[in-house]
Amino acid sequence: MIQFYADQDNEPIMRALSKLIYLNNPDLVLFVGEALVGNDAVDQLSKFNQKLADLSTSSNPRLIDGILLTRFDTIDDKVGAALSMVYISGAPVMFVGCGQSYTDLKKLKVKSIVKTLLK
Repeated sequence: MIQFYADQDNEPIMRALSKLIYLNNPDLVLFVGEALVGNDAVDQLSKFNQKLADLSTSSNPRLIDGILLTRFDTIDDKVGAALSMVYISGAPVMFVGCGQSYTDLKKLKVKSIVKTLLK
């Protein structure tokens, strides 16, 4: 698994990340973003995935496999950005961060999201 936060507008870092993914062929590539920033996270994810595709030296570029959203405990009923991220990338939200330590990484509970949306 390669988990790396990179500024999608920093081309040298994105080029290095794309090469790292291509050379190492990890089992899993996760995009890590903050749920708190809402639709900005959707834009970040879209740009990140596009840069991975554009800068890849492979004819079949490797894009993200999943999403890890931090600060998920702070968004209350504002889960629309998470749904949009899944929609635009086709990648699932695999984990959500609900605290400050590694033990605070949780699997996303889809039933609770649906319940929140139907309030």
